[in-house]
Amino acid sequence: MREGFAALSMRKIADAIEYSPATLYLHFASRDAIAHALCAEGYAELLASFEPVLGIADPADRLKALGRAYVAFGVAHPETYRLIFMEDPSYTGAALDGGEGADEKEKADDKSFRLMVESIDALKAQGRLPGAPDSHVCAEAFWATMHGIVALHLTCPVFPRAPLDAVVDAALVAWFGADAVQSAVHSADHANEDAQADKPAKPRRGASSKAKAA
Repeated sequence: MREGFAALSMRKIADAIEYSPATLYLHFASRDAIAHALCAEGYAELLASFEPVLGIADPADRLKALGRAYVAFGVAHPETYRLIFMEDPSYTGAALDGGEGADEKEKADDKSFRLMVESIDALKAQGRLPGAPDSHVCAEAFWATMHGIVALHLTCPVFPRAPLDAVVDAALVAWFGADAVQSAVHSADHANEDAQADKPAKPRRGASSKAKAA
């Protein structure tokens, strides 16, 4: 996270965790094996960031919220995003397949991509994307748009000149129209509020000791 994956070495890892390099190789065959494990873990975190918006009923609102969540993850976790999607194609493949230890069910295909395809399929079924190409092609174009925003944010010092949220909004307007974008914002906000409401309240500090005293 501090120096980027390019600066990482097996010796640095061994020194940090106070193992000998030889012992580290008993757990991971190579630096690439560590990269694959990190990619699988990072991709699971990306999928978890989608969970608050999966309950959005309208497929257009759900797809827009997925796009926002995707960009937000990449901006919040730049080194993880770089490693998964911008470092080495084999690392990306390891992430999408669930890592080297994943079983066949986990290796089905890219779950985040399927979420996009399912939303586009629903829009087509409702007659809201007349004349649109194959759903997989649409999903790839949508994914490329969101990835482009993240990649430019991470690599280009002058991007974005406008606030990042405004750039994401403009991309979503290009896809869905201005009226629909505001609807997606409200849907995502409500989904996040519902997710927070479902979480158990954290006890205040000292509550346990006071209860015992009582």
